[in-house]
Amino acid sequence: MKKLFYFSVIVLALSACSSRKKTVGGVMTNTPRAKETPTIPKEVAKTNNERVQRENKVTPGTLTYPAYTVASYVDRFKAIAIKEMNLYGIPASITLAQGLFESGFGNGELARVANNHFGIKCTSDWTGRSYYKDDDRPNDCFRVYNNPEESYRDHSEFLKRKRYAKLFELDKNDYEGWAFGLKECGYATNPQYPQLLINAIVKYNLAQYDRPEGEIQKIKREDRVLAQINKNAGKAAKDSIVSIAPGSLYPGSRNNTPTTISSSTQGRYYTVTTGDTLYNISKRFNLTVDQLKALNNMTDNSIKIGQQLIIAQ
Repeated sequence: MKKLFYFSVIVLALSACSSRKKTVGGVMTNTPRAKETPTIPKEVAKTNNERVQRENKVTPGTLTYPAYTVASYVDRFKAIAIKEMNLYGIPASITLAQGLFESGFGNGELARVANNHFGIKCTSDWTGRSYYKDDDRPNDCFRVYNNPEESYRDHSEFLKRKRYAKLFELDKNDYEGWAFGLKECGYATNPQYPQLLINAIVKYNLAQYDRPEGEIQKIKREDRVLAQINKNAGKAAKDSIVSIAPGSLYPGSRNNTPTTISSSTQGRYYTVTTGDTLYNISKRFNLTVDQLKALNNMTDNSIKIGQQLIIAQ
């Protein structure tokens, strides 16, 4: 019971200090947990959530399986974390520690109802089911997975971004390098985040699931993953980038309707669309949330569809 109490304290402290995260999530972080979506009517969110609960056979306010302990959570998901480590090079200990934080060791609402163990929120390119839950804002949109395995895979995919590319050059059993690297790359805003992960890994002996790799294995793994990251980097071109002339709300428009134009004027702007959050916008353009807010003289994280955001000077 003492271990459970102290771990709960860590989870609460981390959630309070994270921008995202949250979550977990973000989540413990900025995440895959740090995203706001346009507010939807309460009744719409309620109806949607009830449908997800029925589809996933979850009765509100109850557990459909015995509550996880830290030990049983690790035992249940260690094989999945090891599989992701072997595929991409993310230490299994890091994935497990983040999953423990983000999901409340598997007993949180998102983990139980949505199979979402990392507090990953909806983004503009998300086409799956959604679950609405108060977080940074009322009725924030979170991704729903068919099973926990999909959540763990999406966590790996989330990290396969340019901002985290250098982490995949670390040894896949270098959990300390990953813990400090995640903070350095902007995954979490909590200055103590690396030590929180490391402490959990040491306390629960999660490093036992990490595996070393030979030099040739590492080179092949790096080449494969970095090629995937480079391929993903081109997806940002699909985003709507507009340039706005000084004094104009929406350039090229006569009725305040956003219009995309060439990037030859002063500054570069982005038009907010459905599902956008400050977090995912900042990641597309290699900014932090704080930098994006500073560029736009924002005092909070609220954005709305059609809003123009400066994404470069």
